[in-house]
Amino acid sequence: MKQQSITSLPASPEVERRNRMIKYSIAMGVRVVCIVLMLFVHGWWLVLCAIGAIALPYFAVVVANVKIAPRGAEVLRPGSVELYGETSTRNVDDDAR
Repeated sequence: MKQQSITSLPASPEVERRNRMIKYSIAMGVRVVCIVLMLFVHGWWLVLCAIGAIALPYFAVVVANVKIAPRGAEVLRPGSVELYGETSTRNVDDDAR
């Protein structure tokens, strides 16, 4: 049996948690910018910033919790199939009965 390759193993829980925290922190930073900009802009920019401040928490959680699978190694095709056990040789006449 072939052993697992180090490149086919998933990331450790610590690395995965760190990556999720970075993604979530960036999204929340953008949200804070949207909230601050709401104090200074008018018109459609105000609506855009409000939508960003309201919708970003949902998208931040969804994006942070997406698990990225590592690229697996190339799948090796097996050789020929070998049958184990008895192989019966039947005549065509035996099937007719």
